[in-house]
Amino acid sequence: MLENKGEIAKIVSAVLLPQLGGFVNGKSTRSQITSWYNYLKFPSFKPPNWLFGPVWATLYSSMGYASYLVYKAGGGFSGPARVPLILYGTQLALNWAWTPIFFGMHELKWSAVEIVALTGSVAATGIAFYGVDKLAGYLFIPYFAWCAFATVLNYSIYKLNTPNPSTATIEEITDDSKQK
Repeated sequence: MLENKGEIAKIVSAVLLPQLGGFVNGKSTRSQITSWYNYLKFPSFKPPNWLFGPVWATLYSSMGYASYLVYKAGGGFSGPARVPLILYGTQLALNWAWTPIFFGMHELKWSAVEIVALTGSVAATGIAFYGVDKLAGYLFIPYFAWCAFATVLNYSIYKLNTPNPSTATIEEITDDSKQK
C-alpha cells in the first residue's frame, strides 16, 4: 500500500496541516468560552461544548487525508488535482477565518455570512475532489453536513443574541414624543 517513508510523510503532513489551524484557533478561543461565549443565548439543538473538539479533530483528519488522495491521484499541483487543491486551500482558509471572526471579534452576523461562504466552498471542494478521487469526495460529506449544521447554529445564535428592532409604528412614536 505505502511504497516508502516519503509517502507516509505526505499523508502525515496532509493530515496535520488542517489540524494545525484548528489547534491554533482552539488555543486562541479558550478564554472566550468562559468570558463571552457561555453568556450567549443558544438554540435548544446546540451540542455540548466538549463535542466540538473531537468532531473538528476527526473532520480535519478526514479532509487532510482526502487532500492527500487527490494530490496523489491527480498528479500533484500540475495535474487534474490543481483546481480541486486550490478549492481545498480556499475552504481551509475560510475554515480558519471563522473562529477569529466569531470568537475574537464577537461578530455574530459576519461569522454567519462567513460560514455560508465556507459551507459553499466545502461543497465545491467535495465535488471537485470526487472528480479526481471518489473516496476523497466521500470524505467531504460529513464535513459538509457538519458545516451545514454549524451554519444553522451560527445563524440561530446570531438571531437569538441580536436585539429585536422596535415594532412601534410611526404614529406611536410620534404620539409618544407629543406627550412629553
